[in-house]
Amino acid sequence: MAPPVADAKITLTYPLYAADFDPQNSSFLLVGGGGGEGRSGVGNKITLLNASRKQELSEVVDIDLSRDEDSVTSLVYSQSTESWATAFAGINSSAADQNAGKNEHLRSFLLEYPPRRRTHTDDAPLEKEELTGYKGETKALGRASFFTPSTAIRKETFQRVLRLSEKKKDNGPRLGAVATGLAPEGEIVLFAADSSRPGTNDIRRRINLGEREEAADVDIIRLEGSGEEQKSTFRVVYCTDYEVYVTDVQYEKEERSTEPQRIHGIPYLDAATSQGRPKFRCVRFLTPSLLILLQNQPNGKGSELLLLEISGIVTLRKSLHKKIKSAIALSVALLPASNRSQKAQHAIAVAGADTSITVLTLDRPLYAPYGPLKFQPHTFLPSAHPTSITSLTFSAFTPPSTPWTSTPPQYLKLASTSIANTCVVHTLPLTPHPNPPPKEEPAHYLLNTSTRSNLAQNTFSVLVALLAIALGSFLLQAFTEIRGGTPEYLGAKGWLSERVYGWIARPYMFEDVVPIVAREQLSVASEVVETPWSKASEAVETPLGVASEAVETPLHAVASAALKAQAKLGLRDLLARRNIGSDTSDNANDGTDIIVRHSPSEGRETALSAELRDPHQVIEGEHEAKRWEEMEEHEREGWKKRLLDAGEWTLEEGESVLKGVFFSGLAITVGGLVRGG
Repeated sequence: MAPPVADAKITLTYPLYAADFDPQNSSFLLVGGGGGEGRSGVGNKITLLNASRKQELSEVVDIDLSRDEDSVTSLVYSQSTESWATAFAGINSSAADQNAGKNEHLRSFLLEYPPRRRTHTDDAPLEKEELTGYKGETKALGRASFFTPSTAIRKETFQRVLRLSEKKKDNGPRLGAVATGLAPEGEIVLFAADSSRPGTNDIRRRINLGEREEAADVDIIRLEGSGEEQKSTFRVVYCTDYEVYVTDVQYEKEERSTEPQRIHGIPYLDAATSQGRPKFRCVRFLTPSLLILLQNQPNGKGSELLLLEISGIVTLRKSLHKKIKSAIALSVALLPASNRSQKAQHAIAVAGADTSITVLTLDRPLYAPYGPLKFQPHTFLPSAHPTSITSLTFSAFTPPSTPWTSTPPQYLKLASTSIANTCVVHTLPLTPHPNPPPKEEPAHYLLNTSTRSNLAQNTFSVLVALLAIALGSFLLQAFTEIRGGTPEYLGAKGWLSERVYGWIARPYMFEDVVPIVAREQLSVASEVVETPWSKASEAVETPLGVASEAVETPLHAVASAALKAQAKLGLRDLLARRNIGSDTSDNANDGTDIIVRHSPSEGRETALSAELRDPHQVIEGEHEAKRWEEMEEHEREGWKKRLLDAGEWTLEEGESVLKGVFFSGLAITVGGLVRGG
């Protein structure tokens, strides 16, 4: 299974709507939001967080924004160094400025970093100067208005999307994109993102979406190539609710860009059906020719991921967890391969409207054609926030250049924010490729994908529980059969040797003192035992030494009392108990004899009584008793008649059940009972 996921959480004083990691150092995280324009009492801010510790987030510095303007709706790092960073944010101007036709929605800010940027481990103590807090310089650098002024009576246009192309190691040009929200006519503006103060001169292209059309999401990737012209060409993808478009854009000022090309769309449904169409929510480039789409089904019936080739062919679909009725955010991170023989891995995170986060992976060859691909589940994080998630972003992963044997543990971080003022950073451990390179080379790090799905885990747990219950029931049944406590179903007595069987198959003792057969005849035993039953029960509940003092008889006397209780049973009951407790009809192996007496003086000629006797006990008033098999034929006939008349035996039962039973008549002399045979 995948290693456990550590998480760190912080609650700020304002609702959060956007977040982004420093692409050069994942120990720093920018978050932004606020209460918007008005006197709600909740300010608008951008906060720099220290995310270096796996289980703790701390504030480094705040940028306090005007309460007369809108809150931060989008946020992204522009540039960063060891000592400072610049960031772009989407912030609407005040309502008064918008009504006057002025909305400087794209802002840029400078943040000075703390002088010490040591990455703290969970066990490393912070030095004194790092505990004193940091009060670095922050300032607004610039503001720009890229969107075409709105002609609507009510000015509600805001900067819904802000995206920059990935910064490459060669420090080549970067392209940015902003898209409108709530505009009468949707618009995407592409601009050069190398300046810390972008202005209208940096605009490279405008894409008009049409009336009541909006870009749900935008992404940018630089096309790889050897020529200078190819290095300055970018591919832009954007999706509306029902369509996906791709276009190539040149970084230079000249307009040599191609028109957007529709590569995929959701067809209209028949007018007769009342079901709506699925909607696209997010889109990201995996490669210049491979896209991933997040799509929500109509009426909250679920979400799914789609792999889309640039040709417009959907090659793979993945339905998300059934608890996710709709998804609201998508983030993708690349874990690059260390050589051409390996596959690159994409980490994919999806935020659901139920505040859950799903993490998956996708392994692909480095070059097209990619062949069959498959999404692999990694982690499902339910209830990551108390209320709706507003943003989701991975940190950038730069593979270490040191030999993998001396490289410290590597991690990929995932940050999410919510309108409940919370920010959570999950730290996902990375593991080296199963086939590591030579010791002196760096490793290819991956997210472990061996985590079973929740359904598989629950099924496995249920099967293990059922197996444990079945095994326990089997052993209990076998043990009680051997002890003679239940009828035989398994034939467990035959599994043991005679010696082992003798150790185990002993009569049950009630409360460790009285034989178990006395349980069903407690009322009879109370008449035989000389002490009142209340005293006997108190003795049974005490330890053995205390019980012997309370009853004032040794252990064998108590057992004898229980034996007398059994003696009150009829012959048929005694025979049934004997057959349950023994495989033979010979009762010599249980240490007691069954004696049947003919007692006409008790009231009627056919009166019979049956009882158990200790074979060594001398009984007054009886002549020598005989076993059934020792009697003459005429004696057996007489006894069978008496047993039939008394209802203690039937012809169908046969004479075999009477073997081993002693039969006796009334006598004047003292008789001694001895075993025959």
